[in-house]
Amino acid sequence: MCSCLKKGVLNLLLDSFYYKEKGLFLQSLHPGAAVTLILVFLLQVLVFSHPLYLAGSFVVILLTIWAADGLKALKNYLKFALWVVLLVLAINPLVNQSGNTVLWQSPHLPLAGRLSVTLEAVLYGAAMGLRLLNIVVIFCLYNLIVHPDRILNMISRFAHKPALVISLSTRLLPVLAASLNNIREAQQLRGVDFSDGSLKKRVGRYTAMLNVLMISSLEDSLQIAEAMQARAFGSGPRSIYRRDLFRPRDGLCLAGSIFSLGAAVYCIINDLGSYTFFPQLGSLFSNAASLPALGAVLSGLTLPALLSWGWNRCRYLKLKI
Repeated sequence: MCSCLKKGVLNLLLDSFYYKEKGLFLQSLHPGAAVTLILVFLLQVLVFSHPLYLAGSFVVILLTIWAADGLKALKNYLKFALWVVLLVLAINPLVNQSGNTVLWQSPHLPLAGRLSVTLEAVLYGAAMGLRLLNIVVIFCLYNLIVHPDRILNMISRFAHKPALVISLSTRLLPVLAASLNNIREAQQLRGVDFSDGSLKKRVGRYTAMLNVLMISSLEDSLQIAEAMQARAFGSGPRSIYRRDLFRPRDGLCLAGSIFSLGAAVYCIINDLGSYTFFPQLGSLFSNAASLPALGAVLSGLTLPALLSWGWNRCRYLKLKI
């Protein structure tokens, strides 16, 4: 009973990392518009070091994930990310001795000397942890709103063979996990208990299960090869089974992403997105244009979440976009 419960929890945990079709506004976006939104989010998180920009981006991404009905999935991402962030917060002040504001200094240690913990190093570690959280939630958002087959279908128009390789690679782990789960359930229905017996017996049971998985994988690969041959793959120009329509909603979201990208480029050129941590903390509002620039960057990225809210509540808007 306990093993079944653990397996169920593990399956639920793994399912949260895969795309699930829910008929949401953000999932209906053209893959080009959705990927552009993700890339702009990722670009500004990687380029900007100002704490206000990182915090603002985190809030906007959370708002977009909420619009994509992904808060439950986000919890599973944060379970892993928060431990890494805590590790960064703990290690960075010990290895980074820069900064003028000393909070704590250790006694003299052999080989290492005196270790100093500075306020600047602590806050720098916090900012880097926030950046890491941003990256994690961006990938969570990607898995929530971008269907892997649709994005690969878009790429395949220009490079169909690399797209096929990517498609097969991205499907590998989910398909293997599902097959392994089915094989395990079939074995348990036949009375096989994977948690009972000595270590040697349990290894033997798992080995038999892996043998079945290997045979099943080989059969699947043969079926894929036969399907490719039946569809005359590589014999000529590729036909397109499904075309993604570019609708007004896609244009609005794409325009918002491009506007934010332009504002981000302006911030980079005018050094509005950077922040000085060492040797002494700089002022958060050293430049009067920082806050308006932050608002401009985030306003365009907030547009998809606002449109999603209106799409769910206004029938007229839903019909028009």
